[in-house]
Amino acid sequence: MFPDFLPKLTTSLTESTSIYFAQNIKSQSIFTPLTSQEINTTFLSKGEGNIPILLLHGFDSSIFEFRRLLPLLATQHETWAVDLLGFGFTDRLPNLKVNPEAIATHLYYFWKILINQPVILVGASMGGAAAIDFTITYPEVVKKLVLIDSAGMKNNPIISKFIFPPIDYLATEFLRRPQVRDNISRSAYFDKSFASLDANICARLHLEMPGWSQALISFTKSGGYGNCQQKLHLIQQETLILWGENDNILGTGDAGKFERAIANSQLIWISSCGHVPHLEKSQVTANYILDL
Repeated sequence: MFPDFLPKLTTSLTESTSIYFAQNIKSQSIFTPLTSQEINTTFLSKGEGNIPILLLHGFDSSIFEFRRLLPLLATQHETWAVDLLGFGFTDRLPNLKVNPEAIATHLYYFWKILINQPVILVGASMGGAAAIDFTITYPEVVKKLVLIDSAGMKNNPIISKFIFPPIDYLATEFLRRPQVRDNISRSAYFDKSFASLDANICARLHLEMPGWSQALISFTKSGGYGNCQQKLHLIQQETLILWGENDNILGTGDAGKFERAIANSQLIWISSCGHVPHLEKSQVTANYILDL
């Protein structure tokens, strides 16, 4: 029923959208210059025609974030969602450091092998910071850019560079707790009814993957994406900024900063919505992206 690389917890999914998404996730071996080993990379693609859309998920998350948005976009575009290096269900190789440079390199080779034409790049939360970094690094790949409640405007805590055992392990084990995941999920929504049992399972499926803790520690110790404000002027692509009016994760102050810093950009507020418009207001979010 489900691909064998997904954890057993997948069978606990209850909502039809989540079940369909899980049934259709695929894995592709991607060769990159990062390592001599191919990286089994998980993704989902649907639809055809028009400019391809590529969706990037947030921190400590997976492509399940796009279980509601991707099918809507796929009605008009070939649409892809991919698990970034070190996240989701993509391979976490023991000796491969997870940092923004490695994530961008892996993403480029995924794009080159499976898509290989300019895309509308959509990044949510940390995925927004990854999308910004990728757009600046590989501008020829990105035709248009969409940022959804994007990270990248603030510096990461200095302590993230000095995590050491056993504190790093204890921190990730804390994040593994179902109640902690549920609290994070509830904080992300304005309408708390979206924080269902099924949503909780979607948010923690990837925690069952081998190397989850080590990869999360590696990324955190790298410093992550930090403040990319000084590089935003390099973005020449038309950029759509979507932001939930009730974002309690990143707040709302950075939305205007992104709009002012990116020359060819437009900010649209999504009312009665928290940090994850692609889940809480998926049809509204899809409509704005499809209008690009």
